[in-house]
Amino acid sequence: MHQLSLFEAAPPSVEPTSGVRRIALDAGSWLEHHPGWMTETEDLFAELMHDAGWEQRTRWMFDRRVTEPRLTAEYPDAAEAPRSLQGIAERLSDCFGTRYDKLWVNLYRSHRDSTSWHGDHIGKIQPQSIVPVLSLGATRRFLIRPKDGGASVSLQPASGDLIVMGGRAQVDWRHSVPKQATPAGPRISINFAPRW
Repeated sequence: MHQLSLFEAAPPSVEPTSGVRRIALDAGSWLEHHPGWMTETEDLFAELMHDAGWEQRTRWMFDRRVTEPRLTAEYPDAAEAPRSLQGIAERLSDCFGTRYDKLWVNLYRSHRDSTSWHGDHIGKIQPQSIVPVLSLGATRRFLIRPKDGGASVSLQPASGDLIVMGGRAQVDWRHSVPKQATPAGPRISINFAPRW
């Protein structure tokens, strides 16, 4: 079966990109950075900032519950997401042969917000996956490193850039968005996943 390239039959807001960077993390894991994959991001950014059902979540870390230093909104059924997000999910589903029918969206309100090292939940469900993440708003560092520690790979996705983690990246690797000293405005990451 022919698998569509990211650059075939793009909807108006999605452009073919040059300078795609593919990184073989190890024999079974990979990462891609597609700069400028989506153009005209301002309207979607404003819509999500205003309309997404942002929640302040907590989680257990070691022996205590802590407040996550970011806000999160979730669409367990992509059909209930804004129409523009539904179209992007369909596009990515066609590209990667995976039905992305669940979305969650993270808001990093400033350079002080972050997320610690983690693998996405899908890594507990299946050993191999393809996880696209679309960035909107401010540029922030994205890091990924081996699960057992070691040197990290650092990317700087800007608004409209697509990061794709594939293979065993959710099982054998951990990723994060660290706090930073340099002031930055809000950044939204849109994560696409199959419903499990």
